[in-house]
Amino acid sequence: MATKRKFKLKPKAQKSIKIIGIVLGIFLVIVIVYFANIKSLTKLGYSKEAAKNIIFKFKKKEVISLGKNKTLNKAFESDEYNEKNFSIYSKIKYQNHKDLIENINKLVKIGYTNDEINLILSHGSNQDVKDFIKRGKIRYLEEFYTVDNAKLKYYDRYIEYMDTSREDEETSVLYVNLGLDQEDYKNYVKVKDFSYTMLVNKHRKLSESFVPDSLAVISEDYATEKGMKANRTAIYYAEKMIKAAKKENYSLVITSAYRSYKDQQKVVDMYKELYGDSYVQNNVLLAGFSEHQTGLGFDFGSGKTARFTQSDEYKWLEDNCYKYGFIHRYKTEYEDITGIKNEISHYRYVGKKIAKYIYEHDMTFEEYYVQFLDK
Repeated sequence: MATKRKFKLKPKAQKSIKIIGIVLGIFLVIVIVYFANIKSLTKLGYSKEAAKNIIFKFKKKEVISLGKNKTLNKAFESDEYNEKNFSIYSKIKYQNHKDLIENINKLVKIGYTNDEINLILSHGSNQDVKDFIKRGKIRYLEEFYTVDNAKLKYYDRYIEYMDTSREDEETSVLYVNLGLDQEDYKNYVKVKDFSYTMLVNKHRKLSESFVPDSLAVISEDYATEKGMKANRTAIYYAEKMIKAAKKENYSLVITSAYRSYKDQQKVVDMYKELYGDSYVQNNVLLAGFSEHQTGLGFDFGSGKTARFTQSDEYKWLEDNCYKYGFIHRYKTEYEDITGIKNEISHYRYVGKKIAKYIYEHDMTFEEYYVQFLDK
């Protein structure tokens, strides 16, 4: 009976297999460590792409010590990553800009400090920053851009307005943001969307086709004319306010509300025919620039006297309108901001929260808009 011979590798082959085994083992360890590092970084808040680049650039230890950082994450995702600016990226507050890292690199090269870069990035869009960079290093950066609502794109206008008006930086920012450095009815902002916080004035225009949301007819019980219209929500609170006044023996009535673009043009034409262009320029808003077209502007009067200024109803309205979401829109002391002479009868629905804030801080809607709404 023949015996089976055992297969035995030659020494050289055995050595090769051992080497291959060691290499595969090392490779497996590297793979395990690599994916473990990726996991630790993604768990910390970095994307897989950023984590991969962090590892390949041997920055894991430093990144881990810094913790989650959205700007660093963006840097390691970007082809614009610059090793020299690693520590700077970690100190820059993240902005959702397409060219964030490229812009940071350029601002560093120009010579801006970390604090200055943060100011620049936080006051404009991606394109605003790119345009701003073209200027090179500027003066008066902190003077303007420590004001929260200052805008990069208005830098030249801020400088010009401050130089000509001798106003301080904060006032210059407010007036320029509102367009008050521009001629009335020129270079206006087009207002397209309806909202309870929309701003319409001599520098912000509605189109001829604009119609406010939810137009409804005001009940004849509260209005001086049949068929008068306004926004449904604004009507609800206006009627609620009138009812509350009546309980205290005050007689409030709505004398005017929504006017279309064409209706406002008729008003302009009428006054122009009666009193001339100069009167219209100073006393009547041109079509498209009137709050009445928003459906949120109301004129109120007294049901007891034609002299609303001297009426008890006027005094009551001044003290209580904010409780129902209304503000006295045009006051004498704020003509330089609103651009409108005192209109004691004109009130605007903005909602209770905003109305209360404006009432308590004795400010214009323009000022509130610039501070909190114009982002």
